[in-house]
Amino acid sequence: MSSNKNALIRYKTLDKCLKNKYKQYTLEDLMDECSEALFEFEGKESFVSKRTVQLDLQNMRSEKFGYEAPIEVYERKYYRYSDPDYSIHQISVNENDLKAMNNAVQILKQFKDFSMFKEMNGVIQKLEDSIHATNQKSIIHLDKNEQLRGLEHIDILYESVLNKKALRITYKSFKAKKENILTVHPQLLKEYNNRWFLICWHKNAIYNLALDRIENIQADEKIEYIDKDFDADRYFGEVIGATVSETQRPQNVIFIVDSKHAPYVKTKPFHHSQEIMSEDENGTVFKICVQLNFELERMILGMGEFLTVLAPRKLKRRIAKSLRIANANYQDEKNSIDSL
Repeated sequence: MSSNKNALIRYKTLDKCLKNKYKQYTLEDLMDECSEALFEFEGKESFVSKRTVQLDLQNMRSEKFGYEAPIEVYERKYYRYSDPDYSIHQISVNENDLKAMNNAVQILKQFKDFSMFKEMNGVIQKLEDSIHATNQKSIIHLDKNEQLRGLEHIDILYESVLNKKALRITYKSFKAKKENILTVHPQLLKEYNNRWFLICWHKNAIYNLALDRIENIQADEKIEYIDKDFDADRYFGEVIGATVSETQRPQNVIFIVDSKHAPYVKTKPFHHSQEIMSEDENGTVFKICVQLNFELERMILGMGEFLTVLAPRKLKRRIAKSLRIANANYQDEKNSIDSL
């Protein structure tokens, strides 16, 4: 059983004892009660130490969990609530608390379509009902693409990562003429720019599979799962997005952003390695150290005429080529609404 669940059972047991007006509880009695409660829940012998109960009482007294329980020791031996009507299950919630809960509910609702959160749907509904009286509008809104393909695969992929199961995936990339059947060992689910990817081990290498290109998934019980102890922060630490090259080294990408738009890049860095090299009335020169990938190019092109790549030369040429093609598209009369 998780330590959090363990603690909740102890707190509930201590609360029951401390509000009991007809029995006196010593520290040893509280230890026995907590041990018995855990035994009933787990079905096996559990011993709760003196130090554990003392820490629990201290936590209940403090603001740590919002209890601030009025626990007192009388006759230097027995424990009880000084307020006979107090219980940790009857904590008052003020208007600010309700507003904060409302915003948390709006965030949780973004995940309600994933089956691993379905158990929370009832909890979310109860929270919504309990805060309805405040008439508080949501002040947080997250992007969500209702037509996003591939989300139906998240459940089985999530379970395969959690339970360490190999899978046989039918996959067809945008460039492939026909689908491929891959035996993979899922390591991580990653979201980038409102698109989901499976990071998996396949044929002695890490692969990145877009969920919207997966056509079928089957568990492969005959294959022993390979756990790569995947470190996502380290693996994606030198890239923007989800595309990582095993052979490419990160490079210093230097670019200038005009003075009007530089504040946006300062406050929302392209990458954690971003630093300012120089700054004047014309703009700010930034440097990041990343691999040159598709997502980096899309981000740079998204800044349009406000950003100019200074180095490396290879990236500068790629961006220039993309801009020339884009410019030609607008010069071609065939690409006008009148030609449709």
